[in-house]
Amino acid sequence: MTASTPSSTASQASRAYDLALEVIGAVEPRVAEATRQELADQRSSLKLIASENYASPAVLLTMGTWFSDKYAEGTVGHRFYAGCQNVDTVEALAAEHARELFGAEYAYAQPHSGIDANLVAFWSILAHRVEAPALEKLGAKNVNELTEADWESLRHDLGNQRLLGMSLDAGGHLTHGFRPNISGKMFHQQQYGTDPATGLLDYDVVAAKAREFKPLVLVAGYSAYPRRVDFAKMREIADEVGATLMVDMAHFAGLVAGKVFTGDEDPVPHAHIVTTTTHKSLRGPRGGLVLATEEYAPSVDRGCPMVLGGPLSHVMAAKAVALAEARQPEFRTYAQDVADNAKSLAEGFLTRDATLVTGGTDNHIVLLDVSSFGLTGRQAESALLEAGVVTNRNSVPSDANGAWYTSGIRFGTPALTTRGFGATEFDRVAELVVEVLRNTEPTTTSKGEPSKASYKLADGVADRVRAASAEMLDKNPLYPGLELS
Repeated sequence: MTASTPSSTASQASRAYDLALEVIGAVEPRVAEATRQELADQRSSLKLIASENYASPAVLLTMGTWFSDKYAEGTVGHRFYAGCQNVDTVEALAAEHARELFGAEYAYAQPHSGIDANLVAFWSILAHRVEAPALEKLGAKNVNELTEADWESLRHDLGNQRLLGMSLDAGGHLTHGFRPNISGKMFHQQQYGTDPATGLLDYDVVAAKAREFKPLVLVAGYSAYPRRVDFAKMREIADEVGATLMVDMAHFAGLVAGKVFTGDEDPVPHAHIVTTTTHKSLRGPRGGLVLATEEYAPSVDRGCPMVLGGPLSHVMAAKAVALAEARQPEFRTYAQDVADNAKSLAEGFLTRDATLVTGGTDNHIVLLDVSSFGLTGRQAESALLEAGVVTNRNSVPSDANGAWYTSGIRFGTPALTTRGFGATEFDRVAELVVEVLRNTEPTTTSKGEPSKASYKLADGVADRVRAASAEMLDKNPLYPGLELS
């Protein structure tokens, strides 16, 4: 629901949620109360987490249905359980909307999350590039026909392929080969970073790294890189070294769907496989998608049972609704506003002498280096939360504080843009954030050493910031007209 949502729709949603919470409360009133409180908390805080948004009541209500009760392992028209005709309908709709929205040859709507989507993609690439040629060479139709010796040899090959992805501190994601993640354990992995002076991708350096390492998989995409990527260049690099180009667009999928990213900045025409979440900038339910060329479609289609368990049919139905919403003309306006608002937020920080990684943004992310305030990311995150500003700490390139305490705060504009915030409000947000950080000081540990976690926010600052935020939030209400009794 946005400011333009008809009052009749808001009234219907109010009745629906009131009745639902009444039913829930009759069984476990604490869950009903926590649900009411979550709405109140979200309405009263500045949500600036780049990976969060607000789904429409239609999307949210779609998840609370009896589709949740149905097992549907397999694919459309080819299930391992009977009675899946209605699941077939909603999964096919989700895939259809995804194909049309992104211009993809094939779409797979079953992944439960972004990490699951990446696992499906990784194993699909391994199946297509490693397993299938091995089976053909051995004259076997599937792995069950292999001798134990041949199977052990294939297992060795599957587990020793090379992956090249963006490093975590440069803005990549932990699923792009970070060692504590399963992706870092599946592959022999190396990472590419950004230019130390500018924080920007240097495609010549990426190409040189790829020539040296010769990966099977080249991963592009990011979770904290505040710039656009030239996916045509990434495909050239992948082709030169014989790699499969996989793009994780979980963060910026809404900007692709809304045609803010086109041409070489749109990953779908250039990548072999594209993965995404359906929440974040797409404003859908929590879940994932895989888009692929026809060449990789048969492998991706085996995501269940290759990687996934039973599909979440109620979430696939919600994906279909959200993707249908994203195909409407107003979504393009929203996506452009997200990018424009990020520039306004970045300019607001820069005019107040804050330090931004790469010096700005041209997507939906603004990455603030808080070391200039004498703080760690954890201290800054906590102080901002105390003042009602919800963010998350994030590494910056060559981060001296590591991945836990960090030196950065990542901001995103999708959620507040959904609420109707524009350039004026985001400049004010920058002002409030800087006010908090300038009035926050690190404290010392019990041993008298500087702490990386504890802090002291000057008296009165949190109340002033919350009051200023409330003025903007009241003018841009969340789910306007939706009132719970």
